[in-house]
Amino acid sequence: MIKNHKWRKAAQRVKAGNGRSLKPFRWWQPLNRALFYLTLTNDDGRQTVFAVDVPYWQQFQTDDGKGKAHLYLDGKHHAESKLPAAFPVPGGMIIVEGSAFGFKRCDYVTTEGSKQQLSPDERSAEGRRARLEREHPALSRWIGFLSLIMLIIPILLAIPQVIDAVSQVPPIAERFGNFNSPIALPIWLNITFGLCAVAASMERATRLRWNALLDGSS
Repeated sequence: MIKNHKWRKAAQRVKAGNGRSLKPFRWWQPLNRALFYLTLTNDDGRQTVFAVDVPYWQQFQTDDGKGKAHLYLDGKHHAESKLPAAFPVPGGMIIVEGSAFGFKRCDYVTTEGSKQQLSPDERSAEGRRARLEREHPALSRWIGFLSLIMLIIPILLAIPQVIDAVSQVPPIAERFGNFNSPIALPIWLNITFGLCAVAASMERATRLRWNALLDGSS
């Protein structure tokens, strides 16, 4: 039984698949496709493999721009759903939740409430990042720390400038007065910091790291 209203509603969006075969992940697809796997053992000891395939280009084919997730069972198209998705599977559900830069989560959640993150395809951006973390943990930690800094600094620099701009709006200025930001960066530098923040968010998304304050609410 799905207790969370959000995921109960998401489960209602799931549509049956058409049985097509899962296409292998190609070397040129890390920026436009994500692929995750989950292996479950049935009561009779037989293993089944679920795969979650998310083509990023399908964001442009949905009304809300969030895209779709496709569930494959033993290599055959089993179900599909708009994101966020909640696919019922034996023992629980597979939850897939996207963000503006990739994924918030792709987890197997059991009926008891335990969570297991699905394994990314080794050739995907998420798989390559996971391999770097396994083989070079120190380097991985430094990259993660750098991404965090690249995200926090632009936010801290942007906040007073945004408040300054908003305070110049006549109705707001009349009620609250003007705020003069102590920081006034040239446009090219603001754009540079913005690009750094985007790159940092994309790196965090490959690790399925998401924070509402740092990475946005979408």
